[in-house]
Amino acid sequence: MKLKLIYPKWPKLPNQPEFNLPPMGPVTFAATLPDYVEVDFCDENVEPLDLKDNFDLYAISCMLTCQTPRAYQIADELREAGKTVMMGGIAIMLHQEEAVQHADSIFLGECEGRTESVLQDFAEGRLQKVYNFLGNFPDTTLIGSARRDILKRDLYNYRGVQMVDLVHASRGCRFNCFPCCTPFLGGRKFRPRPIDKVIEEMAGIPNNRLFIVDNSLAQDDQWEKDLFRAMAPLGKKWISHPIKDDEEILRLARDAGAWYVYQAIFDTSDFIRNRIKRYKDHGIGVEGTIILGTDDQSLDDIKRLVEFLLEIDLDLAEFTVLTPFPHSAICEDLDKQGRILHRDWIRYTAGEVVFKPAKMSVDELQWAYQYAWDTFYQDESKEFKMARLYLDVLKKEKATLTESLHPTNRKWGR
Repeated sequence: MKLKLIYPKWPKLPNQPEFNLPPMGPVTFAATLPDYVEVDFCDENVEPLDLKDNFDLYAISCMLTCQTPRAYQIADELREAGKTVMMGGIAIMLHQEEAVQHADSIFLGECEGRTESVLQDFAEGRLQKVYNFLGNFPDTTLIGSARRDILKRDLYNYRGVQMVDLVHASRGCRFNCFPCCTPFLGGRKFRPRPIDKVIEEMAGIPNNRLFIVDNSLAQDDQWEKDLFRAMAPLGKKWISHPIKDDEEILRLARDAGAWYVYQAIFDTSDFIRNRIKRYKDHGIGVEGTIILGTDDQSLDDIKRLVEFLLEIDLDLAEFTVLTPFPHSAICEDLDKQGRILHRDWIRYTAGEVVFKPAKMSVDELQWAYQYAWDTFYQDESKEFKMARLYLDVLKKEKATLTESLHPTNRKWGR
């Protein structure tokens, strides 16, 4: 069976340096395919999509809301040509009512242990319109190493620098943050993969730099400690979402190769100030992730928040506008209040105001978003700050190499 796997293009945020990470969804899906399936993958964000060749089945993987319009366009074109199209991924789960109108079949949920039976249905001419496994999670022992062999690796670089490879050590999240769709998608239960399987996958990735894409690593203290201890011998350098604010865990993360973390910054408290300082004290960089437009924020609040960010020694800051993505708590609330302006999904990039803010106008919040980017980066550009982070990781990598070559470390097999 020949399968064409497509990852549609989406509009990038204008304030961010434009680079493309190798996507996680398609390579995770490809890992669940039986050996008899021949996969041809196209990431439309890094290469043109060519639909001239014939395939038995077309699968479209879609992660972002703003990706769905292009996904629908591709699916419609293929079906008009008589092709069979399946769609899956995070955004398809969030937009299932629409997506089902554009595909012969949609897959909702996690696909480990399930893909082969779906393909069997297709082969026997009884492909179902909807395969719904939302909330019915497979055993995490079934999660295998992602199929990174389908990627054209030379296309994922920024100014000649190889981008990080994505990997996940767990699924689900026990937290319930109001703007997040994870409770709907992955459930409120922390579901770790077996650590030995995670380490096996990480060790098999040729790239020395990884992005651990778990929603949060700070969900189970003992698991986090065990994971970092197991990672340390790999010598990898990595990025993640938050790490537990605990002296032992931060030390273990540093020793395991923590490069920098994405840390949500939601106020100007000493709690946040100290949180950032403790990361930095352990040599771990910080990229602040800041949502603008929450109901408790005024225009002056946003200005004070930006001033605070300039004080606390962040390496990078990423500003987004609060966006009511489907099946998030904030979407439900704003919808009930009649504050959602439209559902033009291609504009749901988190860089454009799509709802009525509580304490400012739509135009004021849009202005504040640009003000935050311009002010934080007024003295050093985004590109310069990013370059400094890469120089930092080069130093860490050199130190790791030097240590590994030390005679004492060779003697004891460290």
